[in-house]
Amino acid sequence: MIETSVLKAKDFQSDQDVKWCPGCGDYSILKQTQTVMAGLGIPHENIVIISGIGCSSRFPYYMNTYGMHTIHGRAPAFASGLKAANPDLNVWIVTGDGDAMSIGGNHFIHILRRNFDVNILLFNNEIYGLTKGQYSPTSEAHKITKSSPFGSLDHPFNPIALALGSDATFVARSMDRDPHHLQEMLIRANAHQGSSFIEIYQNCKIFNEGTFSSYSEKDSRSTHALYMENGQPLVFGTDHELGIRLDGFKPEIVKLGTNYSLNDLWIHDEHDPVKGMILSRFFDDPNTENALPRPFGIFYVDTQREAYEKMMVKQIDEVRTKKGPGNLNQLLKGKAIWTID
Repeated sequence: MIETSVLKAKDFQSDQDVKWCPGCGDYSILKQTQTVMAGLGIPHENIVIISGIGCSSRFPYYMNTYGMHTIHGRAPAFASGLKAANPDLNVWIVTGDGDAMSIGGNHFIHILRRNFDVNILLFNNEIYGLTKGQYSPTSEAHKITKSSPFGSLDHPFNPIALALGSDATFVARSMDRDPHHLQEMLIRANAHQGSSFIEIYQNCKIFNEGTFSSYSEKDSRSTHALYMENGQPLVFGTDHELGIRLDGFKPEIVKLGTNYSLNDLWIHDEHDPVKGMILSRFFDDPNTENALPRPFGIFYVDTQREAYEKMMVKQIDEVRTKKGPGNLNQLLKGKAIWTID
């Protein structure tokens, strides 16, 4: 009988010194990922971490798995090729808001559209950290940085809405300062058959400290963060005294008590794409009056679409069965030919 050892989080720690800034949220994400991977029962050699460029993209060095630190924005292209060549590998893409939403935007939307069975972790700190503090595609409007001294005029990307607009089959949000919730999202993402996308709010201690404090600090998170659970009403507040109801397709905040009860509230359905898109638009500045709370959890899951690489393997097998081995010369020659006298 062959004995298989039980993996622990430390088994996924590489021999490289972790060189993020002290206090960086990436440390927590790394720790939760190592903890989750230890419980998946997948050997190191069957896991691959692929990254692009940025602080987050150092991730492969710190994981005791196979990994590739690729080029700016192109991690999805590398991951697609790897998954197509070896569908049995467990592939993770680690990227940042600059890497994925700027130069890598086209690759990001197409890997979600194609639905390769990979897990995408987007570390969103709303700033360019590696290049020392310029505004990024997710920075809020009027952000004053080294590259926008009078305030950025750009309208920020909403990564969740972009993923849903790309017809992603698993879309979720978590944060570095909620380890338990982040681990839960990582486990759910890994179990999904298809492209899973998790936006992770990550604090940049040096260049964008506290940008997500409304959702992470004890004195504010209860009234600004909305934790979604499938089949449960959308409630929040210090004592769960607030809820979300739909007036047609328009969400509104109500206070539970005399006029409204739990029966009046929106029941979260993670398989409803329309309501998932409405939730993605809960994107208000938390400091504005009547701001909707920021949702955390799973926005949408589609369990019906088949992963790209599985369809590809089936197609190849079907062609081989019907027509036998392909003929490269005939393929190159094609059918659209003509003769010039």
